[in-house]
Amino acid sequence: MIKIGCAAYSYLEYLQDGRMKYEDFIEEAYRIGLDGVELTLYWLLSKDPSYLRKIKRLSTFRGLPISGAGISTNFCNPDVSERNRVIESVKEGLDLARELGAPCLRVFAGYVPKGHTQTEATKWTIESLRSCISYAEDKGVVIAMENHGGITAKADNVIRIVKGVDSSWFGLNLDLGNYKESTYDEIAKTVPYAVHIHGKISVAEGVKLDYQRIKKILETGGYNGFLSIEYEEKEDARIAVPEFAKYLLNLFR
Repeated sequence: MIKIGCAAYSYLEYLQDGRMKYEDFIEEAYRIGLDGVELTLYWLLSKDPSYLRKIKRLSTFRGLPISGAGISTNFCNPDVSERNRVIESVKEGLDLARELGAPCLRVFAGYVPKGHTQTEATKWTIESLRSCISYAEDKGVVIAMENHGGITAKADNVIRIVKGVDSSWFGLNLDLGNYKESTYDEIAKTVPYAVHIHGKISVAEGVKLDYQRIKKILETGGYNGFLSIEYEEKEDARIAVPEFAKYLLNLFR
């Protein structure tokens, strides 16, 4: 059964300005009646294990598994020293995810830099991700690359990267709102590689996603994990997220 969660990123403004901490986000998810939480790691007050364990304990007591953790990365850099720096940030992210009990870590591939080609950028990304795999396996955390524009704007190149990395410790964080063209066909192509899914309301302003159609695609593709709300609309998240969550919870039950 598909589970409905929510990414901390949905409450971006609240977390950025301090009106909300991760503990508050977990309590909000509990109040809404969600199945789990996804911890985008940009606003950690501390990386100390004792702090992370407090977050993990609260989510456990609220019956909300941490479906994943998320960091921002860009492997599309011709400078190998910069790519190595990103690799180290992934390893740190894997450490944090393990401490939190998150089964996967969301990463981005990146954008083609000026003067270079998508083929080059894809090669750098595959090589960099491959170098993280043994560390991911050691930590017991799957690396989940998101289709986040750039070299992952199209399903075919997403699949090319997944097959290039070629590891059972690597999969896809499938963002339903990030395929701007042939959205539903692209989603269907990449569902088999998904270990986690982001659910947006819209593909672009005024173009809402058809979740009745998406439900059929996910069922056909055999997906049985979390659909984590990633809210990016204009209305206040504390009003809109509970409404969207109620819709998804009813749809997928």
